[in-house]
Amino acid sequence: MYGSLRRKSNRKGRFSLLSGKITGLQYPETLGQIHFWITFFGVNLTFFPMHFLGLAGMPRRIPDYPDAYAGWNAFSSFGSYVSVIGIFCFFVVVFLTLTSENKCAPSPWAVEQNSTTLEWMVKSPPAFHTFSELPAIKESI
Repeated sequence: MYGSLRRKSNRKGRFSLLSGKITGLQYPETLGQIHFWITFFGVNLTFFPMHFLGLAGMPRRIPDYPDAYAGWNAFSSFGSYVSVIGIFCFFVVVFLTLTSENKCAPSPWAVEQNSTTLEWMVKSPPAFHTFSELPAIKESI
């Protein structure tokens, strides 16, 4: 479960990082932050109570459990609903990004426009054959 959660979180992070380069459109920053915080709290509300359940002696992977564990399990279920709301927020961010007319800056991650990595040296979205020949890459350190 945790590995699956990490992969999904990684995909969402890649979207926010690279959506401007891939589509040429800027995602709504405020909605992206709202999505992050809702997902953060939802995941923590889902999985943190499971630590207390384990300390109380609840075994894993059982279809039914004693009523003594009902409170923490209900709290954990509530957290999963919050996580689902966070997922819907992500889809709203994706939809608004793909339907907006807000163009992305040529290099949104540049500090004083000194971006020197290859992916940010070309326009967004990049052309199909961006470089006619391989650029020379020099070590800058």
